[in-house]
Amino acid sequence: MAVSKTTNTYNRQRWEDSHKEKYGKECKVCVRPFTIFRWCPGSRMRFKKTEICQTCSRIKNVCQTCLLDLEYGLPIQVRDAALKIQDDMPRNEVNNKCYIQNLDSQMSKFDSTQPSNSALKSKGGSNLLLKLARTAPYYKRNRSHVCSFWVKGECRRGEKCAYRHEKPTARNDPLADQNIKDRYYGVNDPVAEKLLRQAAVTPALPAPEDRTVTTL
Repeated sequence: MAVSKTTNTYNRQRWEDSHKEKYGKECKVCVRPFTIFRWCPGSRMRFKKTEICQTCSRIKNVCQTCLLDLEYGLPIQVRDAALKIQDDMPRNEVNNKCYIQNLDSQMSKFDSTQPSNSALKSKGGSNLLLKLARTAPYYKRNRSHVCSFWVKGECRRGEKCAYRHEKPTARNDPLADQNIKDRYYGVNDPVAEKLLRQAAVTPALPAPEDRTVTTL
């Protein structure tokens, strides 16, 4: 039996409006107000929200929330190192705003879904990127924060606690010191540096000079 389209009374526009706040926060990169989205990815997961505006996201071709490359799921520093892309974005706040506003007006005239950086538009495949690319969802980044009361031995909620009951990351661990601007500009990113170190020690399998050899 065919189901009529009128039977679906789910109001998608209202659902989207309930999860967004227009001009609710400043972008962590260009500090311009932008519409933020906030949602919970699943049970016992922490709420996620967009951290940068769509313009800054399109400039680097990254996710607005995790700031990872949309094609390979890798930090910007890893992608730019593999593709030998030089970051030319100004760091000065005034120059940065002017730079982004100019790109914003340019992108509004063309396809706004494509990255504005010419190096990203024409980027080809890279053995390093293909080797490190994340092809499966990484759910650990959605986990709730560590319960500070449990760390002190004072949490009385038990299994009903919405936060994780496990040992927090040590303060001297480089992965515990991350910030959004460093990740966006691709500098001093501990996650990227860890991936690059792993790639450097991973044994390579070069192709033989004799093209007739087709077996391992």
